[in-house]
Amino acid sequence: MTRLGVLRSEWTKLRSLRSTVWTLLVALALMVGVGAALARVSADQYATLADARAHGFEAVSVSLNGVGLAQLAIGVLGVLAVSAEYGTGMIRATLTVVPSRLPVLWAKLLVFAAVVLPLALVGSVASFLVGQAMLSGSGLGVGLGAPGAMRSVVGAALYLTVAGLIGITLGALVRNTAAGISIFVSAFYIVPPLLSALPAAVDRHVSPYLPSNAGEAIYRDFTGLDWLSPWTGFALLCAYAVVLVGAAAWRLLRFDA
Repeated sequence: MTRLGVLRSEWTKLRSLRSTVWTLLVALALMVGVGAALARVSADQYATLADARAHGFEAVSVSLNGVGLAQLAIGVLGVLAVSAEYGTGMIRATLTVVPSRLPVLWAKLLVFAAVVLPLALVGSVASFLVGQAMLSGSGLGVGLGAPGAMRSVVGAALYLTVAGLIGITLGALVRNTAAGISIFVSAFYIVPPLLSALPAAVDRHVSPYLPSNAGEAIYRDFTGLDWLSPWTGFALLCAYAVVLVGAAAWRLLRFDA
């Protein structure tokens, strides 16, 4: 099968998954809905905040708070994009048609990114605009021309895309939906808050380098925290993804389906 044929095949598989459309819709709804709700609450409560907290208010980050929940839907979809094929046994037919194997993994990653990135960007822009509309009533809204706003909006979409690619690698590594989702949830939702309970010296030297915290630096405001800069953090998240892609490629080549 040609490379174009492999890409078409993977597009057909992703599109035919019943969970694909619904998962993407849930991700978009979470991005816009949660961001709008929290922006509305922040606008209503801003006048009652203590001066120190009020002066640190960050309008862009508030409107993008839904990204933290949307990444769960995107990560789950990434895991399912691979684990579902192993669960049904269809992967054996795929690898028979593409005996070199690696083009299958590259095609899955490329097709997934091509689908998720534009949709995540639409959701990110919508979250920002709706959130700022909610904040504008209290005079807190900002535009895309505000310092760091465009970087945060685009960065949120990039972050979600890479998080989804990590989900694909986990699905390819463990080849089991429940296990892949469990690892994703642990890495992005459970480990970070657990580390915050450790002594401050430990938390300060470890937390900034976790995949979620490093990646979030590209769209969230971590001013006042000794964390990574936006693009350095995103680069580290990408490095995690590259390592996992390498591990998934090795497993695909060395072990039968």
